[in-house]
Amino acid sequence: MPLLELDSLCRRFGGILALDRVSMQVEEGEVRAVIGPNGAGKSTLFNLIAGALAPSEGEVSFAGKRITGLSADRVSRLGIARTFQVTALYPQMTAFENAALAAQAREKGCWRPWGGGAILKRAGKRAEAALERLSLLRVAHRAAGLLSHGDQRLLEVAMALAQEPRLLLLDEPTQGLSVEETAQTVETLSLLLRDKRMTVLLVEHDMEVVFRLAARITVLHRGAVIAEGTPAVVQNDPEVQRAYLGGFA
Repeated sequence: MPLLELDSLCRRFGGILALDRVSMQVEEGEVRAVIGPNGAGKSTLFNLIAGALAPSEGEVSFAGKRITGLSADRVSRLGIARTFQVTALYPQMTAFENAALAAQAREKGCWRPWGGGAILKRAGKRAEAALERLSLLRVAHRAAGLLSHGDQRLLEVAMALAQEPRLLLLDEPTQGLSVEETAQTVETLSLLLRDKRMTVLLVEHDMEVVFRLAARITVLHRGAVIAEGTPAVVQNDPEVQRAYLGGFA
């Protein structure tokens, strides 16, 4: 049974069909990339999976259970965590505090006024472990707003990891990074994604990053899936090359 299954997902915004009958199965432990030109529907797809939007038609299933239309906080507590295309941090809080707050939000009863000490302790341990996995302990006590852009992008990944998800949605993790920052981020993520206990769905424009990280690729164009397969298969698909106006060369 796939960990994530999308069945004929559609999403309309008025007269605009942003997603057109998208179906996909992602196996547990898989690293899958979703690519496509601007406006292909990638962000809409992530928002439907994460609960930020409800589909106009179709179903989303996670770990064998229908989660279509659940709120984002309920989806998160089921084990789906995400990053965002535009970095979403608390700039005046430290890197550790950002990660610990994310970990705390996953806890049942996390905001109740009693019994909070144990929750905070567990959240702190998960935050520290997540920062260590992303090589961010060196900046754990610096304000997030003072970190380099590359470290801020990795901190957002650490915040997602601190929630101990079964499915991690990475939305453009190298966006806005320099060549050097991109190389370092890809190396860090590559080491992280060797852990097959976690399933990853990755949206990324940089094809070199996609080919380095993902074992399989799904290509969206004008809201529909036009190709799916290994990087080699997708790279040589004529329809994909036409969608990208000249291919990957």
